Formats: sequence, C-alpha cells, structure tokens
Amino acid sequence: MNTYEAVKNRILSLCTEKHFTIHKLATESGIAPSTIKNILYGKSQNPGIVTLKMICDGLGITLIDFFETEIFRELEQEIK
Repeated sequence: MNTYEAVKNRILSLCTEKHFTIHKLATESGIAPSTIKNILYGKSQNPGIVTLKMICDGLGITLIDFFETEIFRELEQEIK
C-alpha cells in the first residue's frame, strides 16, 4: 500500500465509522465535494496538509488521530 491509498482508506474508514457521506464530509469540512471525490477517486493523489486538516476538523478529530493508525505505521519509507 502506498501513502495515497493509506490516506484514501483512512478517510473512507472514518466516514463509515461516523456515518458520513462524501457530501456530509464536504459540508462539515468546508471543502467542495469535488475536492473530496478527487482525493477518493485518485484524481488528486497528493492532498495538502491544509486539506487534510480541514477534513479532520470536519470529522471532529486531530491530525494526530488521523495518522495514529496501523495503516500509517506499516507504510514503508519512500526513498527517492
């Protein structure tokens, strides 16, 4: 799994956990639904930290809560 897939899966998991649709997440986050769809469907594979913070705010969690999961602990360091 790469970083993009981990972010996408985490957003989807949190939406399921909190019973959020894409539109509800967009409304709560103050982000356009198209932005969230672009992240989830692969058009935007590198969402910025500000966008992720807004998503976290909409979900009522911190960035630490977002990244403090096994999905991100298991990611290999990408060396370029």
